Amino acid sequence: MSVQRKPDMQHLPPDIDRILLGGRIGIIANAIAGKLDIDSVRALELFYESETCKHLHDKTTGLYLFGDLYIAEEFLQELQKRQ
Repeated sequence: MSVQRKPDMQHLPPDIDRILLGGRIGIIANAIAGKLDIDSVRALELFYESETCKHLHDKTTGLYLFGDLYIAEEFLQELQKRQ
């Protein structure tokens, strides 16, 4: 009987990693849209322009390890600080 190894989620092939991150960003943008009562596309634009999004793409920050709603809240705090 062989033991099945779990995939190494920190070192996914780049194409799979991008697909998963894209899905997460959609969920994050939808949460932002709900909190700000704005269109999802506008929320996505705002998120992509943010430092939070840059940190999410930079694995050295570790932000990708946090949940989608936590990341949405991080973005909302960033947005509040800018105003």
